[in-house]
Amino acid sequence: MRKLIAAINTTLDGICDHTAGIPDEEIHQHYTELLRQGDAILYGRTTYELMEFWRTLLENPSEEKPMNDFAKAIDKIPKIVFSSTLKNVDWESATIAKCDLKEKVLELKQQSGKDILVGSRSLIIQLMKLNLIDEYQFCVHPVVAGSGLPLFENINDRTILKLIKTKTFSGGAVTLYYEPTNEKTMNS
Repeated sequence: MRKLIAAINTTLDGICDHTAGIPDEEIHQHYTELLRQGDAILYGRTTYELMEFWRTLLENPSEEKPMNDFAKAIDKIPKIVFSSTLKNVDWESATIAKCDLKEKVLELKQQSGKDILVGSRSLIIQLMKLNLIDEYQFCVHPVVAGSGLPLFENINDRTILKLIKTKTFSGGAVTLYYEPTNEKTMNS
């Protein structure tokens, strides 16, 4: 069974707005390798539309090789978009999901192949509530954003995670790798 890996950038105060972190060459290389280890990535509409930025680097490459490598990796990996408002996508490697999130993820996990990635905050929250995430990778940037989109909100259950490893970047960011313990308790 394939693993579902939730990977997202966040600040020290839990803000996951894409402009809040400090991406550098090393972090771009890290995410390029992660994309190469996956067979698909799941996005909600908003994150999918934000990721379309990387298509511009395919036509007009950056002077930074890690950014160009990331653009190639994100272009190549199949993207499955979950949206009730988006009717079509024009990115060749993207499709709109035809079934609900739970059904699609369970179907994908049963197939052979590499890991499945999820990089949208809204999908991570939904999949967490469904107990379908096998591994969390939180890249915590050394920033206190003060405001913005919180990584977790509207979570009613206390979820306990087990730290399995860490990766420290020279710029001060740390990726924390967690597995769910499948222990949940209702918050009172």
